[in-house]
Amino acid sequence: MSVSLWSPIYWYGNYLRLCFFAAGLTSQITNLDNGKTTIHFWGPKFINTTKPSLVLIHGFGPVPTWQWRNQVTYFAPKFNVYVPELIFFGQSTTQLADRSEQFQADTVAKLMEKIGVKKYSVVGTSYGGFVAYNVAKRWADRVDKVVIASSATNMRLRDSMELLKRAKVEKIQDLFLPTSVARLRTLLTLTVYNFSKFVPYSLLDDMLRMLFSDNREEKSELFDGVTIGRDNQAHVVPLNKASRKECEVGGDKRSITFTQY
Repeated sequence: MSVSLWSPIYWYGNYLRLCFFAAGLTSQITNLDNGKTTIHFWGPKFINTTKPSLVLIHGFGPVPTWQWRNQVTYFAPKFNVYVPELIFFGQSTTQLADRSEQFQADTVAKLMEKIGVKKYSVVGTSYGGFVAYNVAKRWADRVDKVVIASSATNMRLRDSMELLKRAKVEKIQDLFLPTSVARLRTLLTLTVYNFSKFVPYSLLDDMLRMLFSDNREEKSELFDGVTIGRDNQAHVVPLNKASRKECEVGGDKRSITFTQY
């Protein structure tokens, strides 16, 4: 991917990385699965044992600096914040064949284990919600609290069919891996609240080139590997935590309801 110094998306991406640095996070890389899997993540250089740990798991879109900047800025003073790039996003990759959300979840959990974080809460959005749900389900002894946002963990096959019909595409990859400005505009219209139809073509073209061109084949395989929504049954089981908790953030007790969409 060529980078133009005239690209607003390039410069805004640099600004987002600076926000992560300013919040005390550093860019780090570690290897798992005997070197067959490489994970890039943002996290504190040293664990502050007086603060709880929080893992933010991004959705199927640009790298997590684009998705979690506001949350990182807010939560970093109160938590040890970790923001992994899921497999085939950013610099994270694997030689293994598994493409399921369960594999992504195990990779996140193994990362946390390797860097020495024994207990943490997870927040997942969209595709990251699939991953967060499985982290909590498969590694229940490690996970404290779970927040799943805008994520169809109870998705059924007919839900996917309705989305395809609404987007006027044949495959889910055609929507979430756009190859043209027109398809990117469709994606943003469906996923961004009150998205303006007046966003200029040049900006969308820059976004398409800078944010949606990497690892397209592998990301398409991730969609094929998703196990949720294969039939018209919602395969969701209760997690081992109560569906309602109280947590303390900055001295305020707040009630959090974990909602499945």
